[in-house]
Amino acid sequence: MFTNTELMNNSQRLEKFAYKLTNNKADAEDLLQSTLLRAIEKRHLFEEGTNLYSWLSKVMYNMFVSAYRRKTKFETQYDPEPYIEKQQLDADQDKKMEVQDVELAMNEISKDHREILIMICVKGMAYAEVSEALQVPVGTVRSRLSRARENLQTVLDTPKKSKSGLPERPILRHPAFTDQKQVFAA
Repeated sequence: MFTNTELMNNSQRLEKFAYKLTNNKADAEDLLQSTLLRAIEKRHLFEEGTNLYSWLSKVMYNMFVSAYRRKTKFETQYDPEPYIEKQQLDADQDKKMEVQDVELAMNEISKDHREILIMICVKGMAYAEVSEALQVPVGTVRSRLSRARENLQTVLDTPKKSKSGLPERPILRHPAFTDQKQVFAA
């Protein structure tokens, strides 16, 4: 039999082996924990005088292979996720262009305005959370957000000129930044 100390001395090497098997840190940690638990449960099967790491790695490998076979046999057969992924469609070209326009406009506004828009409009943080993160009063957060939205809309309203001098794309008025519906100008 082996002691828990001997078991823990091998855990770092086993963790590396688990990562090589799973290629995922979280799955490797789960596999390591399961292996250590199985080793404790089956410690009476360990033969004295043999290499503990070899025995533990064999237990780990067998558990990994069993889980992989179970997963491929049952989970993928009845799992709707692959089917759902095949049914998903990419965004329409117009939506992609709108997103691209907003991304370009975000790069043209100041860092402070970009930061406040990302925290509130993208990450969905509350004003109080942003206030704590930026260490400014909530009123300052509100006014910065208002100015950031105005500046972003101004950048979006400015037609981009192509090499020919004609606007590249229509002006975009995004509903998130104005009270108006989407308006296109020539």
